[in-house]
Amino acid sequence: MTRFSANLGFLWADRPLPDAIRAAKAAGFDAVECHWPYAVRAAEVAAALEETGLPMLGLNTRRGNLDTGENGLSALVGRETEAREAIDEALEYAQQTGAGAVHVMAGFAQGDAAEACFTSALSYACAKAAPLGITILIEPLNHYDAPGYFLTTTEQARDIIEAVGADNLKLMFDCYHVQLMEGDLSHRLDALLPIIGHIQFASVPDRGTPDHGEVNFDHIFEVIAGLGYDRPLGAEYKPTASTEQTLSWMQSLKR
Repeated sequence: MTRFSANLGFLWADRPLPDAIRAAKAAGFDAVECHWPYAVRAAEVAAALEETGLPMLGLNTRRGNLDTGENGLSALVGRETEAREAIDEALEYAQQTGAGAVHVMAGFAQGDAAEACFTSALSYACAKAAPLGITILIEPLNHYDAPGYFLTTTEQARDIIEAVGADNLKLMFDCYHVQLMEGDLSHRLDALLPIIGHIQFASVPDRGTPDHGEVNFDHIFEVIAGLGYDRPLGAEYKPTASTEQTLSWMQSLKR
């Protein structure tokens, strides 16, 4: 049976993170993941995880200056020190909460210098994460939601992963972003499986529950299972009502 992870950046986002973890457990999720948990002490999150028995799959590095709309630092030339500090912070938080992965956010940048900066930051992150048993993830974002973001396609991500050459650098395959930018999810999942570290999903194009829109997720979940990928899939959708009221898609699948 397909297992699911609640992305607490969107699901139960109106609750303190420890309470959101408890809500995910009560709703039947198999794991949790988050975006930027840093306002909550890691010890509180770890306690909620221990209480519920849910694993924390991953978290993101900080976005940077929110007042100016930043969305990651690691591809920003001249911000290398801050980017590495954000990586260190994320790895420490992941270690304290047992999170298995850190998504290193690239930010808004373009060009060869940005690519070299991002590659260098990822090499640093992978070297620091390897002794901790933590995977580093990179995620292409679509140019509708994040115009100007450095990383936009799975092909670009694969090239960067090959350039860094670290065993613990993997692709975050978000079906929502990939469908908007590239489509052909079934074949891309098959081709990219060796470098995929985590899979997320939401309906396209409204980023809602996976029971409507242009992607047949019943089929996609079957494709993923058929490929032998058995880790929890990340539900990273935006609820249009209370999270509990949006879970019929998962309840029907689990039945």
